[in-house]
Amino acid sequence: MGTLNGSAVGSEQRSLMNEATMQSGAAVERQLHERIAVLEAELSHARVLARERDRLEEQVIQLREANEHLVMAAVSAQSLRDLAEATNRRQTEFLAMLAHELRNPLAPLSMSASLLQSYAGSSGQLAHVAGVVRRQVDQMARLLDDLLDAARISSGKITLSVRPLALGAALDQAVETVAPRIRERAQVLDLDLPGEELGIEGDPVRLTQVFANLLGNASKYTGNGGRIVLRAWREAGEVVVQVSDNGSGISAEMLPQIFDLFIQGPRSLARSEGGLGIGLNVVRNLVGMHGGSVTVDSPGEGQGSIFTVRLPLAASVTPVPELPTGRSTAEGAARILLIEDNVDACDTLCTLLELAGHEVAVAYDGQAGLAAALARRYDIVICDIGLPGIDGLEVMDRLRAAREHDKPFAIALSGYGQAEDRQRAVDAGFDRYLVKPVAPETLLELVGELRELGQAT
Repeated sequence: MGTLNGSAVGSEQRSLMNEATMQSGAAVERQLHERIAVLEAELSHARVLARERDRLEEQVIQLREANEHLVMAAVSAQSLRDLAEATNRRQTEFLAMLAHELRNPLAPLSMSASLLQSYAGSSGQLAHVAGVVRRQVDQMARLLDDLLDAARISSGKITLSVRPLALGAALDQAVETVAPRIRERAQVLDLDLPGEELGIEGDPVRLTQVFANLLGNASKYTGNGGRIVLRAWREAGEVVVQVSDNGSGISAEMLPQIFDLFIQGPRSLARSEGGLGIGLNVVRNLVGMHGGSVTVDSPGEGQGSIFTVRLPLAASVTPVPELPTGRSTAEGAARILLIEDNVDACDTLCTLLELAGHEVAVAYDGQAGLAAALARRYDIVICDIGLPGIDGLEVMDRLRAAREHDKPFAIALSGYGQAEDRQRAVDAGFDRYLVKPVAPETLLELVGELRELGQAT
């Protein structure tokens, strides 16, 4: 019995042990599965992190490449800006040089035309030839001025000398400028101007240029015997100036771009009047610089055109000064030294001044001119800027140093017309600065004015 009981107990213990072992194995297995699951989850997460890292590294590479491209683009853009500025600067310098070189031969032509007119006497044919030469020289000078103005405006080189002025004075100056052309073509200019004086704030020279360009444009594209109307009035705090004609008109397709640079309509294909397609672009820019606007309207080709300029009306009721007018030529003769390396221009101008009763000495280079100016006292020195040897600026600088209290009145002649060129001449000691080709009457009037000033002192 005892043996059986012991066997049973042992068997039960073994059974319990086996059961415990099985339970322990199951627990271990569960733990292993759980651990495996955790490891698989961590592995999966690690794979996700690895993919994310790879993606981020790829984005970093892309960002670096993009940044490099941006840097290259910025450098390229700066290079392009520098190139554009350099090109624009060279263009402006080239246009200034071109104008200088073209103005030099115009000067003796203009003076020669004036001499022909003075010699013509009763010879109608000679007077006609002289008039043709003079008009064509003036037209060439206007084309050069328009070309330079367009270049200066596009490069921001034009500054306005704004002051209160009378609109009527600017219009009178513009009419006076284009009157010879209108008379030559037997055209009729009707004026419809207000009785009251309208004041505006602006640059008198540039506004006169605006209205002269519009009137000249109307005359150019209106046939002989045609009609041009200049009107002005006050409207809602603005001054309105309108130039209309019954000329060739503008097509509907051309109207939106008529103020663009170098744009010309079909009406210019005959080229009978010349032109570069610059004048109206200059008008728009100058009017815009004055805070105004300019518009154009035309019923169509062959039906005329209407240009309308609107400018702010001056708020001040202070009397507006008129545009200055030149003084008349003095009666007395002046002792003049003329320094000019262009022999034709020098000799022609010398003859013109001598015919006006002045005593003239000439020099053809800077050294000879300076020596002449130091050897004898002159009332007026007329000196070209671009001289061989020493230029006109150095001539005047040395003359001023040698005769600080006894310097003659000095007039500079130059083919360069930019503001900095004028300022350099003034700084050197010149009293006046004239851009070639100089109208003979302008020079004679200035000589007379300076002679009067000298007599007064």
